[in-house]
Amino acid sequence: MFTRLPDGIGGVAGSPVRFACAFSHDTDTVFQRKGDNVLLKRFVLAVHIVPAHLAGPLLQIRYKYDIHVTMKDTPQANVSEAPLKAMEKKVERLKSLMEMSAILSSTLDIDDLISLVMEKVKSQLDAEACSILFYNRETDRLEFKGALCEEGKTSEILRQKGTLEIGRGIAGSVAETLQPLFLDDVRTDSRFHEEADRFSGVPATSLIALPLVGRSGLIGVAEIFNPRNRDYDPEIVQLLARQFAIAIENSLFYKESLERERLRQELDIASSLQKSFLPETAAFRKGSLSVTAANKSAEKVGGDLYDFLEQGEDRVGVLIGDVSGKGISAALYMARFSSDFRHVAHRADSPSHALERLNLSLLKSPRGMFLTCIYLSVDIATGSVHLSVAGHPPFLWLSEEQVKVMSVEAGPPLGIIPAEYRTTTILLEEGDRLLLLTDGVFEAKNRVGQRLGFENLVSFVNTHRKEKELLKVIMEHIDDFSEGAERADDVTMVELRWK
Repeated sequence: MFTRLPDGIGGVAGSPVRFACAFSHDTDTVFQRKGDNVLLKRFVLAVHIVPAHLAGPLLQIRYKYDIHVTMKDTPQANVSEAPLKAMEKKVERLKSLMEMSAILSSTLDIDDLISLVMEKVKSQLDAEACSILFYNRETDRLEFKGALCEEGKTSEILRQKGTLEIGRGIAGSVAETLQPLFLDDVRTDSRFHEEADRFSGVPATSLIALPLVGRSGLIGVAEIFNPRNRDYDPEIVQLLARQFAIAIENSLFYKESLERERLRQELDIASSLQKSFLPETAAFRKGSLSVTAANKSAEKVGGDLYDFLEQGEDRVGVLIGDVSGKGISAALYMARFSSDFRHVAHRADSPSHALERLNLSLLKSPRGMFLTCIYLSVDIATGSVHLSVAGHPPFLWLSEEQVKVMSVEAGPPLGIIPAEYRTTTILLEEGDRLLLLTDGVFEAKNRVGQRLGFENLVSFVNTHRKEKELLKVIMEHIDDFSEGAERADDVTMVELRWK
């Protein structure tokens, strides 16, 4: 015989959750008394409760009862009242179980889930309080996630961020052994301590403590304080705890997936924003000056930037910069700076004046953000270069004979304090090149954590200084060096070649 219970219990996203209750029975002839023509038949009734949204049975119950059958002209069967009442009680418990299962599948919001479950359990067992503790793997402690007291208010301890050691008290013991505890008098148990009263907000006399174990291991502990309704089935209570743990895991996975998707969308937006403020092409040429740039971000959105722009008929401005931090905040900061830079660079009469105006503007930005940069203004007719530095690493001057490290006088990074900046002037000769770079170039790490280092980079550049595609050669060297290691910082380089 197969019976389907009525629909109507709410499910995930508003879909109904259907439960099927299948009954089957076997019979055995225990004995037959020939003289009285009486048989004693033993029936075994199996009940299988199967929510339609689960793959297998949620609960299986087998119950045995005897029926006396008197074989006369009209066969009669008499069933004692006790087994029927017991079965009726089982059905009531199963009804509560199905209602709880519907609650577990009704929401993927972790806070709503915990609140709904605690309210249902507190009501069903007529308990004074319920609490949920989550296991923090980093601290190896239990942390209170939710509590419901007699008045329906959250326990004061939640606002104090209460925690418990694993192995301490009843909750800590359950977390350590992963075994449930059903205690009629907690004060006779050596594992009980008064701190539990403070956590729950009520004096504990009896207690049910259940481990919440999911697919990834211990999730936490659920506690039910002073249940007045003692007519519960421990097997069903433990089953509910297992289902609750799985529901919590699903909620946490769902929350993480939403957060990843939100972050991905934000990164896509920020990445598009960042790229919109970089030059359309990584190469620029005017007169005897050619400029080439190369950039690789440590994350999808980085904090490095570069720019080049024409300043009248005979001058070209070139910038390289590095925003503190990474990710979205760095990209937005960079976007603002790039916009301000183009506005200021066309009006300032020198690189130092431009940096001073940009610094004053960035001082109004959120604290903790700053930017290092080198800004050059090149006379394409004479090869004269005016430049100012704001806390940025040295640049390299490549000639036919050597590579010179240029550590010119620099001011502080932009956006920290009011400051004045100096302008330095150098004169390029035919064939000279300037290599501007961010610290990610020489701070690249290999798989064992060793840095490339500035001196090693200078040595490599000196060996390959006559390469026509120098930036490509350096980038390949960095990739080979850091193969198998996570890129720790953005890598940006700008090369200026005179004639």
